[in-house]
Amino acid sequence: MCFSHDKADTFVFPTGVTAIFKLSSTRITARGCKHVIVVGGLWSLRGKQSSSFSLPWVYRQMTEMDAPLSTPCNIQICEVTCDSFRIMWDMTPEDTTRATHFFIDLSRKECGDPNRFKHRDVPTKLVAKAVPLPMAVRGHWFLSPRTEYCVAVQTAIRQPDGEYQVSEWSQVVEFSTGDYAMEHLQQLLDKATGSAGRLLKFSVFYRNQHPEYFDFVRLVLQSRLMRPALKDCSGSHGSPINSKLHGVFFSCNTEFDTGLPSRDSPYGPLRFHIPAGRLLNPNISLYFADFYCMYTAYHYVVLVLAPVGSEGDTFCRPRLPMLDLASNPFLTYTEPHRPGEEPVFCHASDVILEVLFTDPVPLDQGSVEQISGHHQLMSLTTANAKKDPSCKVCNISVGR
Repeated sequence: MCFSHDKADTFVFPTGVTAIFKLSSTRITARGCKHVIVVGGLWSLRGKQSSSFSLPWVYRQMTEMDAPLSTPCNIQICEVTCDSFRIMWDMTPEDTTRATHFFIDLSRKECGDPNRFKHRDVPTKLVAKAVPLPMAVRGHWFLSPRTEYCVAVQTAIRQPDGEYQVSEWSQVVEFSTGDYAMEHLQQLLDKATGSAGRLLKFSVFYRNQHPEYFDFVRLVLQSRLMRPALKDCSGSHGSPINSKLHGVFFSCNTEFDTGLPSRDSPYGPLRFHIPAGRLLNPNISLYFADFYCMYTAYHYVVLVLAPVGSEGDTFCRPRLPMLDLASNPFLTYTEPHRPGEEPVFCHASDVILEVLFTDPVPLDQGSVEQISGHHQLMSLTTANAKKDPSCKVCNISVGR
């Protein structure tokens, strides 16, 4: 590191910055200046009583400013939620003091080779001023629930001319964001409540399938049990039950004018009916699981029915909002008031209920019959259906 002696009392540094000095033996004195400007940054007297600096001190400070930043290592991800995480890494004590900014390169794992940005190209959401680690990264506009990401970091020193002195990129680390937390599901529940219409009475749950399904249950399984299957990824991507909870899906919606189930179904021409009390009674826990639409005007509400104390109940209790069987906007059970009376079952109008029962259901508890309507409306099926991310009715302020 060197500078040229241009005039008797002027020294020109390599950056082209000129400082006024008075040379005295092996010391230089700033004349009429509050700061000494050196390559890589601005150096103040920092409370020194004298404005004189020894030449070795100036050389040492200039050398430290120009020293390369070390590569961040030992990247760690913690406190991961559906739309945030904290990140930390190891830096030398010197770099911890010098770094002014952190660059975070975040991309979905499915993209293959992460598209690492250059700092000049990013105005941007993932450039941050240096803060104590671990650093929080959050924002539903670029983080989605249950999604695998690749992340790398770079440290930088912002220079007076706006350019950055940067470290090498760290190694790439992979992680996955989490499911909706209870607070997010409560937001969905509040939105679903606003869309649910008045309660209508019903008497049966029903399930449509093709003949092959019922033949398989009767002849192959021989147990004559409709066994729980793994929930697919339809609906909100962050719902905790997607690809994790097993169950048997039922419907209970009725037509407004007849009070009976619709004669149409996209799932098959055979319909299994079971009395409502078999699946909905005081020994059942009721949970809210999702609220979504598929680019249509009507919306779906996903509910879970789990026998109290069952494996399904144990799974849902810490993850999903529990609903009061007698008082909720979607599906209710009202106990009889007098001996001999029957319980009353009601479902919400204006939304389509998808009810997931978490235990096996015996065919012998109901009956199978042919429906008279259309059953090839495959455009209406919700199997692996993706939620409309632009709908203002059913989306919340976290990843879709």
